[in-house]
Amino acid sequence: MHVLMTGGTGFVGRRLAERLCHTADAPPRVMVSGSAMGYYGAQGERVVDEDTPPHDEFAHRLCAEWEAAAREAESAGVRVALLRTGLVLDAGGGTLAKMLPPFRLGLGGRFGDGRQFMPWIHREDHVRSIEFLLARDDLSGPFNASAPHPVTNAEFTRILAHRLHRPALLPVPGRLLELALGEMARLLLTGADMRPRRLLDAGFRFEYETLDAALAAILSGGQRRG
Repeated sequence: MHVLMTGGTGFVGRRLAERLCHTADAPPRVMVSGSAMGYYGAQGERVVDEDTPPHDEFAHRLCAEWEAAAREAESAGVRVALLRTGLVLDAGGGTLAKMLPPFRLGLGGRFGDGRQFMPWIHREDHVRSIEFLLARDDLSGPFNASAPHPVTNAEFTRILAHRLHRPALLPVPGRLLELALGEMARLLLTGADMRPRRLLDAGFRFEYETLDAALAAILSGGQRRG
């Protein structure tokens, strides 16, 4: 039996881990716990893999708490994989769905100076990475679920606008985001050049390696390999 935990708070993860540890029947063999790229905090232009020390801030502490809670299941002999996920891209929801309306109207643009990285992953590759970790009994610990070629916010907006045949000339000033969103603005104005080193080392291969290929498939409604 497999258990898939797709994310949540440390409280939820701890309750699930406790249930696994005290169940009367045999516990599941594996848990895939959904963490996030926020684990690393703001990293500037530094290349980030699973061994990179995090920057201590709210997003890191939140992710670290639920990862620690999930790992409590290891005491029951459960193999735990921690999937630190970037922005999941598809037409049906998430970040991209919120960005598409203004960009289709030609009202899109970068956030702040646009230099912050936006690690991303096509939804198909995200699902495949989960299936990969469920099947591989030799894999545990943290894994970065992001495509091998992350882009900056400025690159992301440029490529998206190009695919939509629209301009991207209206940047959103960082100060305006801070006034409107408060602490949440930091999630849009900082990022990490996050690479999926451990997935690649384990033999996982991405169907969509570049943002241009992923957006081409998503926006055409078809599936094209990158």
